[in-house]
Amino acid sequence: MPPPPKSRLAHENRVFLYTLLAGLPAVLFAMGVLIWGDYEPKVQWTLGLLIVGFWLGYGFATRELVVRPLQTMANLLTALREGDFSTRARGANRDEPLGDVMAEINLLGGVLQEQRLGALEATALLRTVMEEIDVAIFAFDGHNTLRLVNRAGQELLAQPAERILGREAAELDLTDCLTGDASRVVNRNFPGGGSARWGMRRTMFREGGLPHSLIVIGDLSQPLREEELKAWQRLVRVIGHELNNSLAPIKSIAGSLTTMLKRTPKAPDWEEDMIGGLEIIESRAEGLNKFMQSYARLAKLPPPTKLPIEIAPLLRRVVSLETRTQVRLDEGPAVVANLDAAQLEQVVINLVKNAVEAAPDAGQPGAPTCCVRVGWTVAANRLEIFIEDDGPGIANPQNLFVPFFTTKPSGSGIGLVLCRQIAENHGGSLTLENRPDASGCIARIRLPL
Repeated sequence: MPPPPKSRLAHENRVFLYTLLAGLPAVLFAMGVLIWGDYEPKVQWTLGLLIVGFWLGYGFATRELVVRPLQTMANLLTALREGDFSTRARGANRDEPLGDVMAEINLLGGVLQEQRLGALEATALLRTVMEEIDVAIFAFDGHNTLRLVNRAGQELLAQPAERILGREAAELDLTDCLTGDASRVVNRNFPGGGSARWGMRRTMFREGGLPHSLIVIGDLSQPLREEELKAWQRLVRVIGHELNNSLAPIKSIAGSLTTMLKRTPKAPDWEEDMIGGLEIIESRAEGLNKFMQSYARLAKLPPPTKLPIEIAPLLRRVVSLETRTQVRLDEGPAVVANLDAAQLEQVVINLVKNAVEAAPDAGQPGAPTCCVRVGWTVAANRLEIFIEDDGPGIANPQNLFVPFFTTKPSGSGIGLVLCRQIAENHGGSLTLENRPDASGCIARIRLPL
């Protein structure tokens, strides 16, 4: 856009000219009266000079009244532009328009001063936080040049900021952080961090209208080792508890049987005691074997093989397998989902089995004709399968998904854990909660479509 044409006269000169033009008729009239009137030349010259002097004097005074406030406002605005917010205009009186403008400029200076102070404090806080956190932060511009690094980043690269700022990502061996997934876990070696597992996140931001990349890198080795140690400790406690439950009676009964065989003469019923002891040993060994099989099943769950399946026939087939009580199927809309049919079927079978066992008097004469309901809905591109029962509900929700915890005399304690793991392997979730409207529990399997 071309600049506007410049005016021939400045604003203050135009004001001066208009002031002179305003007084020109009166000056001409007064000079005519002096020239054509019956006055002596001395009087004519004296009065003429006074008239012209006052005329020009008031013109210059009017020009000055316009120029000075404009210069003051220009100086104030220049100071604000250059970051000097301490300058104020005097005589800012809101009773007049000019004073009102001066007062607004003074208020603007105060607001900008507070904003700059807040920005400086926020920047100082941000720098302090960046220096104190133990994750490395790098900021690269659009040319992959490093523009910002915190103390953890300097330690990770084993170089001070003055040596790495302004260098490209390729020189710092960080090119792989600017490509690939924005959030991932990588195994690599850094000069100041050694070889470990690192969590990396990359986000975009703009500065000066130009795109920049912010890289955050954190060491995950120590947290992962701590969580792994806790998992092993929990596993050892569970396995130790199960082994002790089986080995203690086996050891006790084996000792009793040995004593019985060494006894002379033997008791008349020693054969019956021997058979009973061997049956207990067999029972406990079988229980221990089932426990180990359950653990192996939980630890070796294969990844799902996803294929398009129809939900309605799958749930009809699962419902028809239950014969202890009637299970009602509340059919939803026709839907086809990419799922592992065998694994999903196993999840629904386990949940229906739990619901039937929790239903009042399941399988007994006189029991309600329908205690369990199975159905599905589709909303927001997600499939939800629900299993609802009329039982007493969940008494201990904190331990629902704790491996090997069970309240059933013959339960293994891995059914719900296995079901949740299958749902999560499909990118979904499994939740169980008490029904809000009546007694009983409702299980919800949510899966993406």
